Amino acid sequence: MLRKELGKGTLSRIYLITSNRHKVEEANIALKPFGIEVKQLHIKRLEIQSDDLVEIAIFSLREVINLVNERPLVVEDAGLFIPALKGFPGPYSSFVYKTIGCQGILKLMEGVEDRRAYFKSVVVYYDDDVGMKVFEGTVWGKIATEVRGTQGFGFDPIFIPEGSTRTFAEMGPEEKTKYSHRGRAFRALGYWIRNILEQQSK
Repeated sequence: MLRKELGKGTLSRIYLITSNRHKVEEANIALKPFGIEVKQLHIKRLEIQSDDLVEIAIFSLREVINLVNERPLVVEDAGLFIPALKGFPGPYSSFVYKTIGCQGILKLMEGVEDRRAYFKSVVVYYDDDVGMKVFEGTVWGKIATEVRGTQGFGFDPIFIPEGSTRTFAEMGPEEKTKYSHRGRAFRALGYWIRNILEQQSK
């Protein structure tokens, strides 16, 4: 059962371990309909080198569980996967963005007709009573031919999600979260929490 001290039939707050305020904003937008507030915890995370986002996120969360008293804890990891580049940058997206940025990806995509790509998000939730639960979200789209927009972060200025003609960086947080991988993963978490609480209240 979810922690009793969180209230009868409600879970009002979770703690997201990240230094990225944009992630916290998107998580709050996704979870607001479920009545859940996301608070940011600034804790340096250890990340292993792996091709598996789930493995990376679980490792990071395990490393900090005993360092803080706040519960429930959440870690999120994400990556941009481009089939024409054999899945690159994938789990290494953060490092690749810091080293070559959006322009570097556009250069690698010069002359490439297959511009399909997808963002994937992995959210790992932990509470002392239920242990770890993994939630995933994926959104397909394509790589733009130029950097467009000033909002968001990371590779948002070059990714156009299916169903839109604009990049994530051309959208406000509310609109982006409707489409985004992160929004989908956190909404999956929200539905799971709602379902658990409904079962407990019966």
